[in-house]
Amino acid sequence: MASSNDKLTPYDRLLCRLYTTNLFNEKNDGLNIMNRLHQAIGSPMDTKTNDISIIHIAGSNGKGSTALKVAHSLKLANYKVGLFTSPHVSSFRERIKINEVPISEELIEHGLTEIFGICDTQNIPATFFEVVTALAFMIFAKEKVDFVVLETGLGGRLDATNIIQRPALSVITTIGLEHTKILGDTVEKIAIEKGGIIKEGCPVLVGSNVPVQVLRDCATEKKASHFYQCDEVLGKEEDSHTETTFVDYDAENSRIATAALTILQNIWKEEDCNSTKQISTEQINEGVKVRPSCRFEEFTISNSNDIPVKVILDVAHNPQALEYLMIKLQSNYSKSSLRIVVGFSADKDVKSCSDILLKSVSHPNKIHLVESPNPRAASISSILKSHPTLTECNYIENKAKGVSSVSLQVKEALKLAALDDELLVICGSFFIMAEARCELGIEEPRDSPAIGIETTRIIESNKKK
Repeated sequence: MASSNDKLTPYDRLLCRLYTTNLFNEKNDGLNIMNRLHQAIGSPMDTKTNDISIIHIAGSNGKGSTALKVAHSLKLANYKVGLFTSPHVSSFRERIKINEVPISEELIEHGLTEIFGICDTQNIPATFFEVVTALAFMIFAKEKVDFVVLETGLGGRLDATNIIQRPALSVITTIGLEHTKILGDTVEKIAIEKGGIIKEGCPVLVGSNVPVQVLRDCATEKKASHFYQCDEVLGKEEDSHTETTFVDYDAENSRIATAALTILQNIWKEEDCNSTKQISTEQINEGVKVRPSCRFEEFTISNSNDIPVKVILDVAHNPQALEYLMIKLQSNYSKSSLRIVVGFSADKDVKSCSDILLKSVSHPNKIHLVESPNPRAASISSILKSHPTLTECNYIENKAKGVSSVSLQVKEALKLAALDDELLVICGSFFIMAEARCELGIEEPRDSPAIGIETTRIIESNKKK
């Protein structure tokens, strides 16, 4: 019988190596390795030598959505725009896009082959995210993009994307409690880490849900050229109040993106004839309407009995995002009962997230707990330990051989939601979304399952050594 390894294409094999890189190269505490790798591939994001403008975006929530809105608006203004976001949903290629089109498998093959070769010959022990960031930088330079919109991976100060020195604009969307073991256990400590993307002589914009004074002090210390808040750029919203922001976080992301683009628009106008860059207010207003997949993404899916079920997909994965999601669901679907499929990453505050979800359903059995095969996913057993009431939820602790709990629970939840006329919400970790979307019959490019099987085999094999 052929092994999963026999089914792998060159693209698949390179991704398997990439996904298992952190088994052998541990993350260090600084940016030294990333700086070495960036120099080794020719310093493609050095704005002193390359005609490229970079918008760098960090935040606990909303940074990916804001990045897409900024990139889409610039594309409408007829610029060639590189967009780097993470994680992906169904295909690794989603992480690196040019004018919103995922790059090809061929570009990834060539780029990873070159980067792995450099790492091997120059003894650069780069981690997964450092390699992926270098790959994006390399491709954006080779494809000669006009703008690069960069979403940080985690934090800001020590994030691999933070080797850039002269961003056209730094943006910090929101600050909430996340990755507390790495970033700090208070909002203020996390803000300082996110504020690490602020650069001397460069402007910074912050959203409304941040500790403003902490970030203002950070900008002063780093000698940023200007510290902007959305109200300063766009004026106060009419009838604005805190609750509105929580009800529609997409509107908040759109407002941050609009402010960011308006700042750039004003900077270019001030430069007069020295700048050829321009974007119209109409292009901005149209561009920020776009929304990424799995962010309050709505579908009507028919179950096996052809009964239509309304389904919402959202990667709300921490307490702040889940609060936003539940309030928006109440606002948009106040008369609907909820059935929820949820999975978490192992590093999230599962207890607080569970409290929010349990308050949103009529009974714990309306919640289906799932476990992604991703090594960073929280196991069913660890989820159950986080909150005693979760034992009353639907779950499969020991996955059936060859069948993921995600697929099984989505199928079961879809059936029950149809019977009980419920709104089905699939939320939590990015890691569950590819399988959920596949089970729902959503057609889109997705990587071969053989990659995950082989990656798991390598990880398990390494554990035995």
